[in-house]
Amino acid sequence: MDTRAELTGFLMSRRARLQPETVGVPRYGERRRVPGLRREELAQLAGVSVTHYTRLEQGHGRSVSAEVLDAVAGAMRLSRDEREHLSNLVHPPRAEPGPADPEVRVDLMCLIDGMTHTPAFVHGRHGNILAGNGTAARLLGEPASDRGSWPQLVFLDGPFRSMLLDPGRELLARRHVAYLRLNLGRYPRDRALAEVVESLHSSSADFRRLWAEHEVADWADVTCRLRHPVVGDIEIAVDVMKATGEPDQWLVTFTTEPGSSSQEALRRLAA
Repeated sequence: MDTRAELTGFLMSRRARLQPETVGVPRYGERRRVPGLRREELAQLAGVSVTHYTRLEQGHGRSVSAEVLDAVAGAMRLSRDEREHLSNLVHPPRAEPGPADPEVRVDLMCLIDGMTHTPAFVHGRHGNILAGNGTAARLLGEPASDRGSWPQLVFLDGPFRSMLLDPGRELLARRHVAYLRLNLGRYPRDRALAEVVESLHSSSADFRRLWAEHEVADWADVTCRLRHPVVGDIEIAVDVMKATGEPDQWLVTFTTEPGSSSQEALRRLAA
């Protein structure tokens, strides 16, 4: 990853989303040629020199102190995940990533196999599906482990994409893009992760559109509707949980509201 270019794009996108009136910067009635705050306005808001901020936005972050970085993050109202990403871009982690396709623990395998009425699978650092149960296979259309990766399902798999109804499809896509970008900052030397991003970027217009927004966030849950070819419409909650003791393995489950028609449809699918 070109961390300097990524740092520049990230800071410019965050500066652009700050409206002067919401952060106490007067407009004086003038027409503004750029969205959001100007560099000098952001620097003033952060209490740092324009030179310091300009160098940071130009990708020269290595010499910027922790105090200046914290002040800029505060002025930009960055979230915890965004602050982590900014720190990773300024001081890229040097730790080598673990294996791209780690073995799934036996207890995790037993857990997802025991979820007879709940579609579930485990994915790795790149969203690569490592293991899935039979109910997930019936929901997704074929065995989950044969589908490559969770992001590929969302952005490139025609049958699965045709099942997803908006706004859930858009929300799910945004979750994936934000997570991949955060992970790219965490593992800047991970060639396999970079290849996943490059593949999606070259193959999916939706991915390119969302990637340009520089959203950054860890995995978060989302509710969406599926129009399944076998059991019809299902409103389903996609919950994502980090496996204890496994920093690069996540458990994904698809659940429905108890007593709902969606739960009955999912049970018919599981049977």
